[in-house]
Amino acid sequence: MSRIAESELILNPDGSIYHLNLKPENIADTVIFVGDQNRVPKVAKHFDTIEFETQKREFRTMTGTYRGKRLSVLSTGIGPDNIDIVMNELDALVNIDLEKREIKKEKKSLTIVRIGTSGSLQKDIPVDNFVLADYGLGFDGMLWFYDCDAVVETDFSDAFVKHTHWSSHKAVPYFVKNNPELGNKLAGGAKVHRGITATAGGFFGPQGRILRLNLEDPTLNSKIDNFEFNGHRVTNLEMETSAIYGLSKLMGHKACSMNCIIANRANGTFSKDPYKAVEELIQYTLDKLVE
Repeated sequence: MSRIAESELILNPDGSIYHLNLKPENIADTVIFVGDQNRVPKVAKHFDTIEFETQKREFRTMTGTYRGKRLSVLSTGIGPDNIDIVMNELDALVNIDLEKREIKKEKKSLTIVRIGTSGSLQKDIPVDNFVLADYGLGFDGMLWFYDCDAVVETDFSDAFVKHTHWSSHKAVPYFVKNNPELGNKLAGGAKVHRGITATAGGFFGPQGRILRLNLEDPTLNSKIDNFEFNGHRVTNLEMETSAIYGLSKLMGHKACSMNCIIANRANGTFSKDPYKAVEELIQYTLDKLVE
């Protein structure tokens, strides 16, 4: 078995993984992802016990127990590039022997749930409701740097490219399904809608916002809004889900993304109390994980 070089698997002097500042024993088998580092304690305040906490850069982690279940909550920061760091380093913690720098023969599958904020693209999904992403739709191109053909839904992608007249200058969009078992476990709430969560590579132009710069395709958002394939439609837009789904599926982890709708792009509304709505989603998700 080949040894992974120091330049490829980077460790801190104390043996922890480079960016996340974690050792294998610091992380639970179920990990909640949040974007904002300040949201980590907002999740962990519900824990019955907290055994570990660390932070390096935007990556903050707290591990403890909730109703007897060991959980970790980790802030990823914003964007697919950060997800690439988080997913690879988390996987290394459980599936690579860090001392020997060798891939383990027996692989562990983590359960990963994103609790994020998002904007709805559909008028009938109001603010303060939640979206469970059955699929992630990636505009970012990050996943194409991996051998990923086995996990992307090519028929979805082909239909989307045709529907939107997608520019050949942009990365080819990709669709990846969530873990259905985990998705069904998290479903069922009165405020929970299901659909396709689109993941943009930026906040302004890539999400159709115009300040001083013109867009390559000013009508793209409206094309995304009315895309439908096999009964699935694009419900919301954010910056992490598709990367989580793609890398999780390639690595053998279970992933599902839960998004609190704090803005509705279709009718121009914004939540009057987004913090309350996010708190409700946190409580809902934690309870579903321990049912």
